[in-house]
Amino acid sequence: MARDTVEYEEDFYLWTVEQARLLRSGELSAIDAANIAEEIESTGRSDRRELKSRLIALLAHLLKWRHQPEARSRSWSGTIREQRQQIELVLEDSPSLRSTIAQILDQAYDIARERAAEETGLAEATFPDACPFTPDEMLSRGFLPER
Repeated sequence: MARDTVEYEEDFYLWTVEQARLLRSGELSAIDAANIAEEIESTGRSDRRELKSRLIALLAHLLKWRHQPEARSRSWSGTIREQRQQIELVLEDSPSLRSTIAQILDQAYDIARERAAEETGLAEATFPDACPFTPDEMLSRGFLPER
């Protein structure tokens, strides 16, 4: 196992190939269990981070759409559509993340609110303190907020 640990640190790709081979062949005593567990957890954290990042971008654009109707553009609607599509892809691969949307929404909204203020030049106080959109509205393909 020490040899696998060195490979993990020195050549991640080679380590993954070797660990997959060991698992498939049933050589469980030879696997690098600690690093495999870490990589599995890391993958889950990565999906959650991507969901949060996509929610921030989506929320910022929904806020901009609502509060700067004179500046609406195809670019904004395209970004809204793209973020929704990417969120759905993440949720298709990891459906259990759907239940985390409510948990991460407050933090994602706070960041999106700051971003929307910065990108529009409007005061942060222009935007509601709490997220004005429900998760269903945010993810609905047909939803675009009006004032």
